[in-house]
Amino acid sequence: MKRSPLMSAWLGFRSVLLVVGFSLITAVMGLFAPLLGLVAYPWRVKYIKTWARLSLAWARLTCGIKGQMRGHENIDFSQAAIILPNHQSTWETMYLLAYMPAMSFVIKKELLNIPFFGWGMAQSRPIAIDRSAGSTAVEQINKNGKARLDEGNWVCIFPEGTRVPPNKKLRFKTGGALLAVHSGYPVYPIAHNAGECWPKKGFIKTPGIITLSIGPKIEVAGKQASDVIAEVEAWITQERAALPPVR
Repeated sequence: MKRSPLMSAWLGFRSVLLVVGFSLITAVMGLFAPLLGLVAYPWRVKYIKTWARLSLAWARLTCGIKGQMRGHENIDFSQAAIILPNHQSTWETMYLLAYMPAMSFVIKKELLNIPFFGWGMAQSRPIAIDRSAGSTAVEQINKNGKARLDEGNWVCIFPEGTRVPPNKKLRFKTGGALLAVHSGYPVYPIAHNAGECWPKKGFIKTPGIITLSIGPKIEVAGKQASDVIAEVEAWITQERAALPPVR
């Protein structure tokens, strides 16, 4: 839909407010993040969740971006698991941090070098890898991912490997499925349409209700990684097509 100049200016102004507020929240909370190493891990999780919820609240206030979750009843909270969401924006990372159990994200190690944001991310027990390391990166995910799961943390891996616009599709990588088969922990596929409000490269954010849908638990016993990722990709593809429009 073509926007009028006035509407474009208004959305641009709101997006500026979002960036300014998000930067301030991240800077202030990130400044104190290194001190979190002095407290027990559950308190670190609460601190990180507070950052995520404040950021989401600011996005709702400034840009009218809201979120809703469905499929919450599919989650078995008695057992740690691996979640494999599609990846479209920054929004879903914050939403998952805010509303899912304690989460270790598989991330590029370079992210930990970002001032404030990286300092906070380092406190969440992430699995930081060198994506150019090939098979060594897979070994790191398997080793460190299983350790996190055994500790009770959930693990989040974006199978597309990068943010993908809503109208495009990338083949899913098997890293998360390999971890599931290696560790024996189950998988939850997750589909959402965050990129329709919060695009990958676009500065302008648009109002709407983003839907994040959690699929049924996938047990991995007796399965190959290729079978697991095929099941995840099929469910996400079908569910994305069935999500309600954001507006």
